[in-house]
Amino acid sequence: MRKMMLMMVAAIMCVAATAQERYEKCELIVGGDTLRYCALAPQQIEQGKSYPLVVFLHGAGERGEDNQAQLLHGSQQFLNPVNREKYPCYAIFPQCPSGKYGAYINRPLSLVPSEMTIQEQPSAFVSQVHQLITKYLAEQHVDSRRVYVIGLSMGAMATYDMVIRYPELFAAAVPICGTVNPERITEAVKHTKWSIYHGDADTTVPLDGSREAYRKLRAVGAEVKYTEFPGVAHGSWNPAFSQPDFMKWLFAQIRQ
Repeated sequence: MRKMMLMMVAAIMCVAATAQERYEKCELIVGGDTLRYCALAPQQIEQGKSYPLVVFLHGAGERGEDNQAQLLHGSQQFLNPVNREKYPCYAIFPQCPSGKYGAYINRPLSLVPSEMTIQEQPSAFVSQVHQLITKYLAEQHVDSRRVYVIGLSMGAMATYDMVIRYPELFAAAVPICGTVNPERITEAVKHTKWSIYHGDADTTVPLDGSREAYRKLRAVGAEVKYTEFPGVAHGSWNPAFSQPDFMKWLFAQIRQ
């Protein structure tokens, strides 16, 4: 058992190290605060051509100041040579600082959808990520009609929060094992395409977080896919990333 655990740790470290070799470590300084993020650009940038921007928001376990831990899940999707060729894009992985909780100024006391915090002001992290996206749209060869946000767990909560706060930005949103107070979902988000994933054995974030979000999104007229994995616990990002249409669906979305 100990040998197997060591092998698993080594494999995780290898994934992070491999990703680090290809992702550039960057910082965005906003006032007195620093947003650390890792960035990937298309392999080749053609003159006069613009590319999608993928914003990837990690879970609570990858918070910190090392500007590396956030690459643990999802980063390999964009380093896969087939995906690199077929879906060239900019990908940014911001890191939420230790002790913070992504979209929420204070960690929610409950993750039950109807009891989730309704917070008027964005958290510092969300504000910084928004400014980072704005910076990319202004300075890079980014197609403003193809900005996508993906989030895992705590990052999925931030995914809902960001689209609700800045609905004009995103062509597609992919919250994986997340939750949100459905009262926050209005017709303003219906122009974003949604793909929601959750495991039905999740004991960390309530399954109703995704089910109720799906129902409310449908009610306000949004186009939304919903995938529930039988017997899967909190790590539903693993089967989600393995779906054969995950990347194809994402990169097909264009904001009208």
